[in-house]
Amino acid sequence: MSEDFYDVLGVSKDASAEEIKQAYRKKATEYHPDVSDEPDAEEKFKKIQKAKKVLTDEDKRAAYDRMGHDRFEQAEKHGFDAGQDPFGGAGGDPFGGMGGMGGGLGDIFEQVFGGGRGRGRNRPRKGRDLRTGLEIDLEEAFEGVKKQFTVERPEECDTCDGAGHPADADASTCPECQGRGQVTQIQQTPLGRVQQTTTCPRCEGEGTLYSETCGDCRGEGYVRNEASLTVEVPAGIDDGQTLRMEGEGAPSPNGGPHGDLLIDISIADHPDFERDGDNLYYTLPISFPQATFGDTVEVPTLDGAAEFEIPRATQSGETFRLEGKGMPRLQRYGQGDLFVRVQIVTPESLNDEQREALEAFAEAGGEEIEVSEGFFEKIKRSF
Repeated sequence: MSEDFYDVLGVSKDASAEEIKQAYRKKATEYHPDVSDEPDAEEKFKKIQKAKKVLTDEDKRAAYDRMGHDRFEQAEKHGFDAGQDPFGGAGGDPFGGMGGMGGGLGDIFEQVFGGGRGRGRNRPRKGRDLRTGLEIDLEEAFEGVKKQFTVERPEECDTCDGAGHPADADASTCPECQGRGQVTQIQQTPLGRVQQTTTCPRCEGEGTLYSETCGDCRGEGYVRNEASLTVEVPAGIDDGQTLRMEGEGAPSPNGGPHGDLLIDISIADHPDFERDGDNLYYTLPISFPQATFGDTVEVPTLDGAAEFEIPRATQSGETFRLEGKGMPRLQRYGQGDLFVRVQIVTPESLNDEQREALEAFAEAGGEEIEVSEGFFEKIKRSF
């Protein structure tokens, strides 16, 4: 079954046109092929465009809501125009208003499973992938870390073991599909006879009806629980990258494997370092004498301090590279570099000895200058 347009945009079926447009802009920004690194971004972007085109057109949306996703898609393939009624069906339904796939579940499982469990009669399919976010700090991204987190997700109901009904509930064959779990309808159209087989809307593909439904899961077989999981974050991961935990997503609606859990990683800002890919940047404050005469200083890195030689006559704003002192390269050997930008700090005040030394320095330069507060401001602006 194709993905419902409302699910594609992540909106409810009673969403306004403006809400649909806002959801489209948000999704388009996330999955545009020019900005997304997901392998199926282009396919998702096309689905988002198609969903917006249909749901922002009043006639097409009305027909879509009446017919359901699969029948609407099939009708469009045959040239169906939502503003017309070419086949005599009610309100532009080319299949004569034969009814939808059921629905009206109105809760999280309609979004997660696309409506209806349909287990046992349809080919098992993988459950939906779920998505969550996880923030780590730069040190954790540098070293790699096992991180525990919690996520809300649908899980099989313990009360009924996912059956959707008590074990002692009376069972009877569905009269609509005669226990087959599917119904077949034939419609005579100008294009010829169209045969369509769909999941039975009454038993949702089970082929069996039960006298009672489970009170905890309302017959769905699934409840929403909070799960505690641990993910291994590899060293060198970058902000915005995504980890995949296989089998930790939503359960299958018909006995197939669970979906996956996608974890979007965000890295908190660091007080000392800025990151650009595998490289780090650090601003090192130094004094005027250090810049003039050179010095050996310690520079912090993410794996301990490193010695750094400041050359003579260093100018404020100069940048130096410490090779291999940046971030580990994800799934590759080696590390990026640490770039150290020196910033000469002008003292706010001087004692008598320092003032005399600075006056002597100015006189030695051939210019006798009275050292004043305005002089220090001039020095600050010059560096």
